[in-house]
Amino acid sequence: MDIERETVLQIVISAIAVVIFIAAAAFVSQTYMVDTSLEPTGGIALVGVIGLFIVVMTVAGLWLERQQF
Repeated sequence: MDIERETVLQIVISAIAVVIFIAAAAFVSQTYMVDTSLEPTGGIALVGVIGLFIVVMTVAGLWLERQQF
């Protein structure tokens, strides 16, 4: 089974973005955790992490779409 170079690049970029997102979400959760709940500031930070993930995936998708393979 042969996979095109473009497909492999899409998989790698997506996997890296997801791993960074999970690490950032875990970091925010651990940093702003009080007892068993998240502080309000941590909630805002977590929303920021989700928003940043959406922006990064959008930019990566646009960049991949414009590449000439």
